[in-house]
Amino acid sequence: MRRVPISPHRRGFRLDLHRSFTIRESHHRVHNPFDDVKLATLGAALRLPPGTSVLDLACGTGELLCTWARDHGVAGVGVDISTVFLASARTRAEELGVESRVSFVHGDAAGYVAEQPVDVAACIGAAWIGDGVAGTVDLLRRSLRPGGMVLLGHPYWRRTPEDEDTARACHAGSTAEFLPLPELLAQFGDLGCDVVEMVLADQDSWDRYVAAQWLNTRQWLDANPDDELAEQMRAVLHRGPVQYVRYQREYMGWGVFALLDR
Repeated sequence: MRRVPISPHRRGFRLDLHRSFTIRESHHRVHNPFDDVKLATLGAALRLPPGTSVLDLACGTGELLCTWARDHGVAGVGVDISTVFLASARTRAEELGVESRVSFVHGDAAGYVAEQPVDVAACIGAAWIGDGVAGTVDLLRRSLRPGGMVLLGHPYWRRTPEDEDTARACHAGSTAEFLPLPELLAQFGDLGCDVVEMVLADQDSWDRYVAAQWLNTRQWLDANPDDELAEQMRAVLHRGPVQYVRYQREYMGWGVFALLDR
């Protein structure tokens, strides 16, 4: 669930993800409030036959593609702006013995369309690539074969914030940025989609996603006390745990939704 800016790469102005993000999530396999069990649950629930082709936009470290290639025999391509995460994705593919089935492309997922139509087009937690839900669903459709499936991971409000300050404390731009779950599913229907599966995060999977960032950050700070980002990262670590349990953990939901065009 990325909410950090794209920035020039430090070694030559290549498109890349801001370094603060890769520091916080340096040991994450999944860059959303989704643990490996839920990712496996989703893969099994979709009943994907061997040979299913998958495009994963903003794929991060490639855990979806790599584990589903191992467990279900899918093949596919992941696209991401982070050179750090893509290096980890390629290493992960080798670890799992699926490097012949999956590949990874460094690039901006916004506007990316597969060269050949795919069976499944996914964007798990990065709907900014299409400026929101509607645009991202439309973008993913452009890569699908007829009858193909869209997978969208996206936040929703478990509790609607009482005011805009609370929404911003949940890392939302405003209360209007997200919808409650019933309204989100209704939005998919308004876009001409049937919701055919969903797997939702719970508070434990939120904890594993967010709390793990604190240890990553602290260990990085201990090893890099004089880095130009140290003061910023220290401030984030100082305020982050209390803000998370007071706001994000209580108000934010998140899930992956499988959609088929009607």
